[in-house]
Amino acid sequence: MHVIHGYKHVPPEYRGSAVAIGNFDGVHRGHRALISEAKSRAAEKHVRASVLTFEPYPREFFQPNEAHFRLTPLRRKLEIFAGLGLDIAFVEPFNAEISGLTAEDFIQRVIVAGLGASHVVIGYDFYFGHKRSGNPEMMLRAGEELGFGVTVMPPVAEAGEPFSSSAIRLYLAQGDVKGAAHMLGEAWRVAGKVVGGAKRGTGMGYPTANLPMPKGTTLGHGIYAVKAYFDGVPHDAAAYLGTRPTFDDGMPVLEVFLFDFNGDLYGRDMEVEFIDFIRADRKFHTVEELVAQMAKDIAAVKAVLAKS
Repeated sequence: MHVIHGYKHVPPEYRGSAVAIGNFDGVHRGHRALISEAKSRAAEKHVRASVLTFEPYPREFFQPNEAHFRLTPLRRKLEIFAGLGLDIAFVEPFNAEISGLTAEDFIQRVIVAGLGASHVVIGYDFYFGHKRSGNPEMMLRAGEELGFGVTVMPPVAEAGEPFSSSAIRLYLAQGDVKGAAHMLGEAWRVAGKVVGGAKRGTGMGYPTANLPMPKGTTLGHGIYAVKAYFDGVPHDAAAYLGTRPTFDDGMPVLEVFLFDFNGDLYGRDMEVEFIDFIRADRKFHTVEELVAQMAKDIAAVKAVLAKS
């Protein structure tokens, strides 16, 4: 998959694609329906299939001091796009210039002059241009006038519940990583660099690799069955996210205990895939009581992962 940054820098050979447009945070099953439609239109027209996404997320640009929970950072988003078989990912820097374009200018400059799109796929709730003045109806009219096809996708839902990034964040806030995975189409992941900790886990017989959670992440506190990846290799693991109420009620850090690994992971990049929720966080009266519960937690995690 080719990644092209900025609509002003599209080589001639990558113009003319069928493009799905959106933020695609999470690349959930609703987003995948847009991408599937773009691929179908591309096959019909014998052109490349592409996406146009924005970086940073527009809310991050307009509210830089707020903590925003991103389900998928750009690197992970591009990995998913490639895995879905797209030919091109257009990554548009979301800045003062792009946010200041009128809806008409966005169509003329970005879609027509920049991408030379042969077909555009957007969601029913896609608004664009300065102050979100553009809507799907405007895009349909522009397509007729300027010669590109437009598909407006209806809501994609299951059992009456639309797939949405907001709903996925709510699932994760409740610790329901299986519900989030159902909406995403795959298990949710976080990534980061392993940092040093207080070594309490080591003293209790459960050495952990500690991973700071990305800014704004809201995940239910407790024990999880996870897969931990480094150097592309998966390892069965148990993870704890919480404030360590038995000890210090400190800042939440993700603590990951790998079952099949001996060695120091400090400073290394790691990715954690959440498979299932085991139990909620709670305070124990003694360290011995906590250690006994940890043994039960590990057994529960292993049972879950054996079935996954």
